[in-house]
Amino acid sequence: MENMYVFYDGKIVPESEVHISIRCKGFNYGLGCFEGIRAYWDDAEKQLYAFRMREHYERLLQSCKTLYINIPYTVEELCQATLDLLKKHNFHSTVYIRPLAFKGSDQIFPTLLDDDNRIVIYCQPLGSFVGKDELRAAFTSWERLGDNMLPPRTKPTAAYLNSGLASLEVVRRGYDEALFLTRNGHVCEGPGENVFMVRKGKLITPPPSDNILEGITRDTVMILAREELGIEVIERSITRTELYAADEVFFSGTAMEVVAVVEVDDRRIGTGQQGPVCRKLKELFFQVATARLKKYADFCMPVY
Repeated sequence: MENMYVFYDGKIVPESEVHISIRCKGFNYGLGCFEGIRAYWDDAEKQLYAFRMREHYERLLQSCKTLYINIPYTVEELCQATLDLLKKHNFHSTVYIRPLAFKGSDQIFPTLLDDDNRIVIYCQPLGSFVGKDELRAAFTSWERLGDNMLPPRTKPTAAYLNSGLASLEVVRRGYDEALFLTRNGHVCEGPGENVFMVRKGKLITPPPSDNILEGITRDTVMILAREELGIEVIERSITRTELYAADEVFFSGTAMEVVAVVEVDDRRIGTGQQGPVCRKLKELFFQVATARLKKYADFCMPVY
């Protein structure tokens, strides 16, 4: 992309000036972690809102702690750097932001015990990630990584090969997105999003103990379901066939946002169309993300 800027080595510089060695550990071994953040443009107010940015950077620093990537910035400093980066671009559309922390050493051994810790933040305009309101999903034969293998809650770069393999399998079979099972046969999540089901009037989602990413959009959906729709929200393990029997299924994630799943493994979910709970939560989510519901104003950080 032309005329793009990034935050790197403590300052905002043209993206074309940033070069990372082909010997870099982050590139060779996937020794890194990342976040995905959205900033939503409200055309009526001519304002760009970074959505739950503090929570994203809190999670990034926790991931860095787990992976021994010691970057010298606080949550507040990372938020300010991101606001400065967005202002530098003068974006007037919804934007996707990618902070990436990684080991930058050229040493050939894949140890995390070195002091070359780096962070880069880049961004780009991004509207609808999937371009659809309803998805067809299928369970992949690939098992989701476990917490004692490569912890999913840290958003490690290396773990997304697992996601890529799952997506490759099901997309080649004609589906839109994959679903993972855990080693114990419980529904886990998608390659880059959490999963919910509506059954018997309750909203149910897998617990962190089933190797999910504790998604920030997931948390937002749970809050809105409880506080705005008065729906009971339950975190518990879900079996594969229970998902088939759900009244509604939908994904949530920063890139994915909130999107209905109307078919799983060639089984129609509910009516085979986006359900009322998903529709209402999607509407509420976009109102919250653009600071239109003042009750949740602290979720949104204005850029301009």
